[in-house]
Order: sequence, then structure tokens, then C-alpha cells
Amino acid sequence: MKIADVRNLTDSELVAKKKDSRQEYFNLRMQQNTGALEKPSRLSDLRKDVAKIETVLSERRLGLKVEGKAVKSSAKKAAADKKK
Repeated sequence: MKIADVRNLTDSELVAKKKDSRQEYFNLRMQQNTGALEKPSRLSDLRKDVAKIETVLSERRLGLKVEGKAVKSSAKKAAADKKK
């Protein structure tokens, strides 16, 4: 899942997606412990997806604006303008 796709989801969709991803991650960890896990790379993919979802939720909660690939808050932007 790409970060742009995550940013296009609503807050309620993000919360639901996060819950589903965490549940799937838990199930895969159980499979790994029993030796039944076929695709170990899926664990890291899910962990990264949850991190992306939590990042977007935090950005929205803090009111940060996303510009391109970097996140800039108004305070950081103001500090950068003062240096110029």
C-alpha cells in the first residue's frame, strides 16, 4: 500500500484498515510460531502498512499539512522563512 493511497482514505476507513491489518499481523505471527507461514515477507509489509496508517492519522490529529513527500507544519515553515 502506498502512502498516497492511505492519505486518500477517510479517518473511519483508516481506523478499520488499521484494525484489520493488526489482526492479520497477529494471525501471521501465530502461523510463524507454528511453522505454517508461507510468506514471511508479508509480516514486514503489514508492519509498514500499519505504520503508514498511524502516520497519516497522527498528521491529521496534529493538523500537519503534507507537501509532496515531506511533512511541514506551519511552525517549521515559519522558521524556515525567518532564516531566508
